[in-house]
Amino acid sequence: MLKANYFLKHPFATALLCLLTLTSQAETPDNPVDVDKSKWFHQTFLPNGDSWYNNEQQHYTDRLINASTYGGYLEITAQKEEFTDQDVTKQFTSARLNSKFAFTYGRVEVRAQVPEGHGTWPAIWMLPKDIKEMGAYFDLQGYGEVSWPDSGEIDILEHWGRNQNYAQSAIHTRSSFGNTINLGGQPVPTMSSKFHTYSLDWDEEKLTFSVDGEEHYTYSPPVKNSETWPFDRDYYLLLNFAIEKDIDPSFKRGTFFIDYVRVYDQSGKLAWSDEFNSR
Repeated sequence: MLKANYFLKHPFATALLCLLTLTSQAETPDNPVDVDKSKWFHQTFLPNGDSWYNNEQQHYTDRLINASTYGGYLEITAQKEEFTDQDVTKQFTSARLNSKFAFTYGRVEVRAQVPEGHGTWPAIWMLPKDIKEMGAYFDLQGYGEVSWPDSGEIDILEHWGRNQNYAQSAIHTRSSFGNTINLGGQPVPTMSSKFHTYSLDWDEEKLTFSVDGEEHYTYSPPVKNSETWPFDRDYYLLLNFAIEKDIDPSFKRGTFFIDYVRVYDQSGKLAWSDEFNSR
C-alpha cells in the first residue's frame, strides 16, 4: 500500500517506479524493507511457558513477512501458517515491536488502519521501562523490576475483531486490571477502510484518550498512589497484532497498517518519531 499523496509529492515517481521494478533492489511487497532497528525491537520470546498471555494463538517473529516497511507504512501482518519456534508449534505468525525509546508524560499520536476479522487483535499500547517480562527489550537491558499489573499498562488502542467498528482504550493498575472497569471507547465505522489517528495525552494528573481529536476516555483517580497511579515513570511503546483463540476459521492473512508514530514532550516539541519512510 502506497501513501495516497506519494505520486503527487514525487513528480517522477511513476517513471522511477517502472525503472525500479526492473531491478533486483526494487522495493515491492516481495522485497520489503526491515523496520529501523535503532528504534524498534522484535519481541519474540514466549514469556508464559509455551505461549503468550491471554491464550493468544500466534508466534511473534522477526521475519520481514510479518513486519516490514513499504510505501511509507509499517505493515504488521498476521497469517495462518504452521510455524515452530522455541520447540513450540503454532498455526499463526505475526509481529510484536517494542520501541527502544521510553518517556514520562507527553502526547502520543499513531495514525493507523486496522485489519478485519473476528478474532484479530491489533493494539497500540505502553508498558513501563522497568516491567519484568522475559524477552522484552528493556528487561533484556537489565531494567526489569516490577511485575504486572503493579507495573501499570496503558492501552491507547485495542481493536477486537469481534467488535469491528469500535476503538477501545484502557488502563491497568494493581487496583484494576484484567477485565478492567477503567476503559472507554467510541464507534469508528471506517476503522478498517481508512486511517485514523489514535492519541494519548499524559500528564501528572490524568491520561486522556482520543480518536481523530475526539476524546472518549479520561483516567484521573481522586487518590493517586502505587495501586491507582503507576504512571509517573518511563513507558515505552508496543505495536502488535495478536490472534485470539476464537479466530474466524476462514482467516488467512491480515495487515495492521501504521502510517506514523509520534511522541511529543509536554511543551509540544517532537521528542521521538518514526514516519516509516522506507530506507
